[in-house]
Amino acid sequence: MSTTDAAYWRTIAASIVPEARLLIDGSFCDAADMGRMASTNPANGKPVAELACGTADDVERAADIAERRFRQGVWSRMALRDRMAVMFRLADLVEAHAATFAVLDTLEMGKPISEMLTVDVPGSVLAIRYLAECIDKIGGSCPTTNSDALHYMQRQPLGVVGCITPWNYPLMMAAWKVAPALAAGNSVVLKPAEDASLSAILLGKLFLEAGGPDGVFNVVPGRGAVAGKALALSSKVHKIAFTGSTGVGRLMYRYSADSNLKKVSVELGGKSPQIILDDAGDLQKVADWVVDGIYGNQGEVCSAGSRILVGKARHDDFVDLFRETAMRKFLPGNPLDPATTMGPLVNRAHQQKVLGFIDGAGAEGATRALGGEAHLERPEGCFVSPTLFTSVRHEMTIASQEVFGPVAAVICHDGPANAVAIANDTPYGLAAGIWTNDLTSAHSIARDLECGMVWVNGYMNGDMSQPWGGWKASGQGRDKAIEALLENTQMKSVWVTLSR
Repeated sequence: MSTTDAAYWRTIAASIVPEARLLIDGSFCDAADMGRMASTNPANGKPVAELACGTADDVERAADIAERRFRQGVWSRMALRDRMAVMFRLADLVEAHAATFAVLDTLEMGKPISEMLTVDVPGSVLAIRYLAECIDKIGGSCPTTNSDALHYMQRQPLGVVGCITPWNYPLMMAAWKVAPALAAGNSVVLKPAEDASLSAILLGKLFLEAGGPDGVFNVVPGRGAVAGKALALSSKVHKIAFTGSTGVGRLMYRYSADSNLKKVSVELGGKSPQIILDDAGDLQKVADWVVDGIYGNQGEVCSAGSRILVGKARHDDFVDLFRETAMRKFLPGNPLDPATTMGPLVNRAHQQKVLGFIDGAGAEGATRALGGEAHLERPEGCFVSPTLFTSVRHEMTIASQEVFGPVAAVICHDGPANAVAIANDTPYGLAAGIWTNDLTSAHSIARDLECGMVWVNGYMNGDMSQPWGGWKASGQGRDKAIEALLENTQMKSVWVTLSR
């Protein structure tokens, strides 16, 4: 049976018996109160697994073990090349289990299996390998001082890092958070999203198989309001790394202030613009990129390019090309079918929230140019068709609030300065795209945009050398690149007085 056949993936899905318990101190266990939570397939409403639902007591036990292992030095003081070897073996094991990881995330959050195999799993493997390669590249400094002293600065691990990951990229976000924390020598407690926890549990299991010490990497699935809050409040945790909504991101800072002033790194919401200037090149190529930038992963992406700013001269031609391209490239379907390019949204509540945004856009006067409905051929699933609105003013809800679904809004601009003004008129500042053939325009607009990432004549492309994160209400701190590793360390200054 071919891997391009949907029956192949259905067979694998039927054969998987996922581990669904907590992983604490190298052993799998039930929650302290024996609580459970259901994982449901958003494509058909069927159960995937019953997971142990971690409590505050479970989180504190995991944090206590993680801190104890950190102070024992079983990982934090392991020879650097040995630590690297464990992480390289972990990357190899993730790659070897690619099919299982792909199916788990597809079943739990509806991501197309083809995207898991070409984006999420390879991206996770790359992240682990990249951060492993950085382990012995952490540099200190030795500033010139007077002859009677030696002054040097070094970076050391923080201690215990609490990672709270979202449901939209379950495996890859876990890799982005956990890999730099481990590479820096920290212990980790990972609280995965309650809608998609199974791949995180498997990642923890493979860390042990790779030779990672017990208690260094712990996984505690649970409700965000209980387990996530407990992790952020724990005084045994020295940093919280969080990806999710801006509202919950604010809570992370409050919990830090209410506990031990732990370090906080958050990647939050976005309302990212894609700016198309009148001198942009092949408009079909632009449409291909822009369509992918909003409808990839069902639009459930913090950096989704949901605000499309187009010059008036090219507006009508672009909208026609966008509509044709979207209808050709994205059609909701069974996510276990390799031919499917758009899966369901993560759950029924989120589907209804996105449909509510769509209804509200019409009520505010926007024109629906494409889609805008639940996928009626699959009513059992949480599908929403690719949607496009025109006649949008940038103060409308559809243009100002994060939808986190396959909904795009086209806004007219009057030139580069006006496009930048519209792009920056938002509390968010995660990402942006610029489409132009003019070098001066590209660099000047990139300089003036208030966001953490800018792509020119592309969107959401790049590699592990590109730091990932935002400005303003889109968060603080960075994932990816060596910056992610450094953010999981702290600086120490040592001043040595020299005798004469």
